[in-house]
Parts: sequence; structure tokens; C-alpha cells
Amino acid sequence: MKAKPVIPREQANRDVDDAVAYYLNEATEAVALGFIDSLEQAYTHIARHPATGSPHYAHELNLPGLRSWSLAHYPYLVFYVERPDHIDVWRVLHGQRDIPAWMQEPDDV
Repeated sequence: MKAKPVIPREQANRDVDDAVAYYLNEATEAVALGFIDSLEQAYTHIARHPATGSPHYAHELNLPGLRSWSLAHYPYLVFYVERPDHIDVWRVLHGQRDIPAWMQEPDDV
């Protein structure tokens, strides 16, 4: 299967910026860079194998097609929907958050 482009929404980019800022402030630059590497690996995986993400939250939130993929070594989930020509990344959230509440936030896309 050909990889599809991964296109994060503005809110997903803000989520990533917040996570990187947190790791830079609370840990080290190496930890922040590791987060970015793990995110890039997740994006590469879902670009090639979008159907492998968990549909758990799709059912809970009544958002058909929504899937999530866990980052390796970091407690974050990438929330996305496969579109015919790309992967639409909605959010990148810490797994311990109240996911349904965070996913309900308005998006500016």
C-alpha cells in the first residue's frame, strides 16, 4: 500500500508544540527530541497502515473513522481519520487526559 500524506490540523500542531515545550521545561532536550522522533515514526506508520490504529474512541465519541495510535516510549496518542487522499490528524494528546473532553474542543480547521 502506498503511503498517504499525513496532514496535522492546527490543533494537532499546537498539541505537539505544547508537548515539546513541556519536555524541554520539565526534562531535557534529548527527551523532547525523542518525542519528536517517536511522533515522526507514528506518522510514518499511520501513513502506510492507517487501518491499524485503534477505533476505541470512535465508538466512545461517536466519530466514525476516528482511530488512535500510541507513540513509542511516550504516553501520547495520535488521533486521526483516514481520508481518500491523506491522513487527517486531529489531535496528539497525552493518554492520561480526559480524551472525550479534549476531543470535543472546537477546532479551527
